[in-house]
Amino acid sequence: MRKPFTMRQAKFSIGQIVRHKFYPFRGVIYDVDPSFDNTDEWWESIPEDIRPNKDQPFYHLLAENDETEYVAYVSEQNLLSDESGEPVRHPQVAEFFGGLEDGMYRPLAVQEH
Repeated sequence: MRKPFTMRQAKFSIGQIVRHKFYPFRGVIYDVDPSFDNTDEWWESIPEDIRPNKDQPFYHLLAENDETEYVAYVSEQNLLSDESGEPVRHPQVAEFFGGLEDGMYRPLAVQEH
């Protein structure tokens, strides 16, 4: 018998800077899925010994490492708050956010159509 699905409150917020627990990258959160919302192929490509549970929030990040900037999709269990105070250098940060205040980016106002 399957366990009932329970929705968890997201631990991290849009605009918050986070880093990965295992891999050397960090980024700013620009969107949150309440549970896994990617392809099965993507999920199965993660090594089984570190593959996250699907029933937790997943975060879309404007990410960076020492070499490049990119978009990442990361489970809550694999993120930590980044306490460096350093801005994220991803070129799309200005499309989503205003200034950096107290370690968090201010989301730009959403335009309604």
